[in-house]
Amino acid sequence: MDAITLLKQQHREVEDLFEKFEKACDSGRDDAVLMELFARIADNLAAHCAIEEKIFYPSVYVDDTADKLREAVEEHLSAKRVIADLLDMQPSDEQFKAKMSVLKEEILHHVEEEESSLFKRVRKMLTRSELTVLGEQLQAEFDSLIQTEPRRLVPQETAEAPPLA
Repeated sequence: MDAITLLKQQHREVEDLFEKFEKACDSGRDDAVLMELFARIADNLAAHCAIEEKIFYPSVYVDDTADKLREAVEEHLSAKRVIADLLDMQPSDEQFKAKMSVLKEEILHHVEEEESSLFKRVRKMLTRSELTVLGEQLQAEFDSLIQTEPRRLVPQETAEAPPLA
């Protein structure tokens, strides 16, 4: 699978998890169910951000994409700060659902920008073969990270956006 297809697939998976979270809230599910959904969302986002920041973004960091990538890592940073807050909360906390709503909005905005602009530029920059090799690297790193509860590392990543070059 090429890198862009993989990243888009991961975007859809997180969007689906947010929908499940909202349905669970609406149906009055217990805190354990909500916490499990939050953990899945946070792990997927943490691993996704990590592979973008460590592999994808540096691989496509050129004049044509530099501004978009700087903005993208700042958006990641903002989302990580919300996740870090949520890690210290329980679904029964007054602000938990509100913070989850903010996190969803931030992620949907980020996804829209990546998919409508950045990914189109990257498709023009890289060959199909390069995108496939990059996709394999991203998938391998994601698979490794997702096994380690990557959300646990998020609080350590909230001071500043990572460098791209």
